[in-house]
Amino acid sequence: MFKLPKENSAAHPSSLGRRGFLIAAAGTGFTLAFLRADSSLAAGKVSPAPPKQSAAPVFDPSIWFKIERDGMITVNIAKAEMGQHIGTALARIVAEELEADWSKVRLHYVDTDPKWGLMVTGGSWSVWQNFDPLSRAGAAGRLALVEEGARLLRVPVSACHARLGVVHGRGRSISYGDIVRRGKLARQYTPGQLQAIVLKTPRQRSLIGQNVQALDIPAKINGTAVYGIDAQVDGMLYARPKIPPTRYGSKVVSIDDSAAKKVQGYLRSFALQDPSGTVPGWVMVVAETYAAAMRAADLVQVKWRAGAAAHVSEQDIVNYATKQLADTSLGARVVDDDGVEQAFKDASLQLERHYTTSTVLHFQLEPVNALAQEIDGVWHIHAGNQWQSLILPVLAQALKVPESKVMLHTYLLGGAFGRRLNGDYCVPAALAAQAVGRPVKMICTRADDARFDSPRSPSVQHVRMAFDDAGKVSAMVHEASAGWPTQAMIPAFLAKDKQGHPYDPFAIAGADHWYTVGAQRVRAVSNDLANSSFRPGWLRSVGPGWTNWAVESFMDEAAQAAKVDPLAFRLSLLQATGRNAGSAPNAVGGAARLAHVLQRVADKAGWGTAMPPDTGLGIAATFGQERDMPTWTACVARVKVDRSTCMVKVEKLFMVIDAGSIVDPDGALAQAEGGALWGVSMALHEGTAFLNGEVKDTNLNTYTPLRMADVPELDIEFVASTATATGMGEPPTTAVAPAIGNAIFAAVASRVRHLPIRPEAVLKGLDRHGAV
Repeated sequence: MFKLPKENSAAHPSSLGRRGFLIAAAGTGFTLAFLRADSSLAAGKVSPAPPKQSAAPVFDPSIWFKIERDGMITVNIAKAEMGQHIGTALARIVAEELEADWSKVRLHYVDTDPKWGLMVTGGSWSVWQNFDPLSRAGAAGRLALVEEGARLLRVPVSACHARLGVVHGRGRSISYGDIVRRGKLARQYTPGQLQAIVLKTPRQRSLIGQNVQALDIPAKINGTAVYGIDAQVDGMLYARPKIPPTRYGSKVVSIDDSAAKKVQGYLRSFALQDPSGTVPGWVMVVAETYAAAMRAADLVQVKWRAGAAAHVSEQDIVNYATKQLADTSLGARVVDDDGVEQAFKDASLQLERHYTTSTVLHFQLEPVNALAQEIDGVWHIHAGNQWQSLILPVLAQALKVPESKVMLHTYLLGGAFGRRLNGDYCVPAALAAQAVGRPVKMICTRADDARFDSPRSPSVQHVRMAFDDAGKVSAMVHEASAGWPTQAMIPAFLAKDKQGHPYDPFAIAGADHWYTVGAQRVRAVSNDLANSSFRPGWLRSVGPGWTNWAVESFMDEAAQAAKVDPLAFRLSLLQATGRNAGSAPNAVGGAARLAHVLQRVADKAGWGTAMPPDTGLGIAATFGQERDMPTWTACVARVKVDRSTCMVKVEKLFMVIDAGSIVDPDGALAQAEGGALWGVSMALHEGTAFLNGEVKDTNLNTYTPLRMADVPELDIEFVASTATATGMGEPPTTAVAPAIGNAIFAAVASRVRHLPIRPEAVLKGLDRHGAV
């Protein structure tokens, strides 16, 4: 069973650990640290066994970096690279304090090992959690190098300093490589000593916040980058799954592979026996080549007895959620102020609205795949993955081996968006390899991938607001029902309300907003029909992908009811008092910083100026993912609605982001651009539905993400800041959909309350308001 570390990384940055920090050098180099990792991957070819560790220690500061005798610096990256340039960002943090020559820095994406601690890449946590530990690792290395450099130069330490991989003192200098080669590096830091190191001030930084070459891009351009789908070992077989009609409860009745036997290279088909319950009812079709496995799988006929979800539809899930929300005893009260009922009882005006969102698929570019091989009793799993620590114990359970006998090798991810937080796709490959006694590589087709996805659950939300006699907001209630991915995959991460009721923080975050609304209540309800029908997953933006849709759409509707400009209404509620005042170190300034980005984006977009016919501006804001790691983001969408077709064209998105200190400006901009376009895609284009227990759209002919022709102009600005660096992966996504919905209303007075926004919904709104 997966166990959390003593500090829940969902709430706290990674610690440096009790062992402190050991610096040592010998033979081949200088290593700062607590761990060591070996890469057995080169050009997609996997070595038959992991290379043995050298008996000679290196100057290796555990999990962070090492310096070779030639001065090359390798930074160990325990995060997944899936296009977000995380390796470049984390290496830059180390290199800044280390005073490294950036041209000599390299990245090493490590394989699983207990020494790395919790291995997960998601939630926009990576830079936020690692900024301080990596800074202190780099600074500790620099101090040790300066001390040893001073000894070699025969110059007092106080007269020496480091710059670009060289220690200087009294007109003399020595490179880091020479210090490693000639010196006697030996230094140990206690946690207290590490914490006492004085880091650079923002003004002293020369790498962080500057435009430099991203280290991960050249390999992606020249084709040398290795993704999970590229992995291969000698003697491996290929497999494609036959996926059952329901995620849970399906059982194989019969397998007929008589037609498949005519395919050259086809070997056999068999039902998987899975003790972990990850892939019940799966049949694997195994062949000597990928092409043979693909062709044979189409010919294999399987009969199943389907599970209970075989007749569940999207509407069933939505209706069930609506029924749940009507029962006030269900769920957890994430926020529960006194006086809510009284405020509504005394209200001079009450407003209630309902918002829904459809099932959304990941559809990452690289379909899920995995290669499994046993070597000397150890299972080696080769796959791109975002949460290695989550799937390792599941693999151990499935294979009936100790977790120490499973190693997950790291690869680049061809897109993920949260899909590869759930490493379930590793299990069938491992079980197939165990069954046939040879290495097996499973590759899903696009349709297989869609059917086996862990989609974002449909959601239903009820939002209410009360106004007092003076027209002031006196109370707000936000209730949401959806499938809970954390409940499905890692219940240990569930939080609890004050009464001890569990809830999934990743299914309600965003509803606990920074507006001051009097007495507030936020209630989260688990849609157990959704949970039992499919495996809900984390998808880029997670809970705020639906909660912020409701909050920011509702703010516009409340402003309309109060007869106040939507921007002015929001600003009036961003009072930065009480729990919305903010706190150190991550949320300094609180709601005032959200107000700042709102005002700034409104100014950029020309808020309040006259628009052409059927064109409108809509505004929305978000704090990102979690209150203890807010990334203040505001968006204005300019849209034009074609009244004849009710098609919506997003002409331009304006966005202002305050993410504190920006480590990698180009990477941050790429994140923001990708997030904003993802937001457009989910607002207008993406969405499927469950039909008979399965998603109805399984390929890109009917599931239609944003196309290039529909990409709007983007105007994105970052607030100059020296505050704590927070996450960039998801916050730019969540403000876009409500900004578009609000802009549609501004353009043609049609209010839409469902995602994705379809022309029929816009037309219905027009009809309702007598606009056509």
